[in-house]
Amino acid sequence: MIKSMTGFGKAEVCTENIKITVETRSLNGKQLDLSVKMPSRYRPFEYDIRSRVNKVLQRGKVDMFISYELIGEQNSVNINEPLFNAYAQRFMALTAGSGLGSSSEVYGAIVTSIMRMPDVISQDQDAVGEEEQKALLEAVDKALAAHDAFRTQEGAVLIADLLGRVDKIQGYKQQVIPLEKARTVTIKQRIVDHLEQVGVQYDANRLEQEMIFYIEKLDITEEKVRLDKHCDYFREVAAEEENVGRKLGFVAQEMGREINTLGSKANDSEIQILVVKMKDELEKIKEQVLNIL
Repeated sequence: MIKSMTGFGKAEVCTENIKITVETRSLNGKQLDLSVKMPSRYRPFEYDIRSRVNKVLQRGKVDMFISYELIGEQNSVNINEPLFNAYAQRFMALTAGSGLGSSSEVYGAIVTSIMRMPDVISQDQDAVGEEEQKALLEAVDKALAAHDAFRTQEGAVLIADLLGRVDKIQGYKQQVIPLEKARTVTIKQRIVDHLEQVGVQYDANRLEQEMIFYIEKLDITEEKVRLDKHCDYFREVAAEEENVGRKLGFVAQEMGREINTLGSKANDSEIQILVVKMKDELEKIKEQVLNIL
C-alpha cells in the first residue's frame, strides 16, 4: 500500500492525575530524521519512543512534541521569583526606552509575556510512575497510528495522481504513431527536393538504399516498446509492493531515458511537441515520487 511521507498525528491519554499529549508531523526525507521535544521527566523513555517511531514511520523528517498537564489536587504551581524579577527588570527597561508608557495594559502584557518564558513556571512533580509511563507510551502509539492512517490516506491521493500522469505519457506516445509513419514520407521527400534544388545527379536505387539506412537510425520502435514496459512496471510496483518510493523513482528515471531518446530521434516538430508534454508529466511524477514512503 502506497503511503505519503507527509503526515500528522495527535493523541491524548489521561490518568487520574495527569494528561499527556503527543503530536507528530512529518515531511519527506531520504532517511528517518527524528526530532523529539519532550519534558525532561520523560527523557529516560526516549530510546523506547524513538524505537516505536522508527518502526511505524520508517522514513521522513519527523517532529514529535510531547507535553503533559497535571490535573486534580496535585496540580500545584511554583514560580521562579529570581528569574521572574530578572525578566521584569529587562522588560521594564526596554519599555521605558521605547516610549510605550506605563499603563496598566503595558504592565499586563509584560507580566503575560514573562509567565510564558521558559522555566518561570514549574509544576510539582514526582518521579514517573508505572501508570504514567504506560500512559506516555500509549499516547505515543496512538499518535503514531493516527499519523500512519493520515499517510495512507494521502498516499492513496498521491498514487492516483501519479498513475493518471503515467496514463497521459502513454497517451502522448500513442499520438506519436501516426506522426511517425508520416514522418518517413516527409524525410524522403525532403532529401529528394534538396538534391533537386542543388542540381545534384544521383542514382535512384543508391539513394533509396541510403535513405533506408538513414531512416533505420531514426526508428523509435524500441523506445516506444521499452517506454510501455516501464509504464506497466510502474503500475505493477505501485499496486503490489510496500515502501516503493525509491523503486518508483528508479522506474521514472528509466522512463525518462526512453523519452529523451525518442525526442533525439524524432526529427519532427509535432513529435517533439509530444515529447515535451511527456517530459512535463514525467517531471511532475519525479517530484511526487519524492514524497512516497
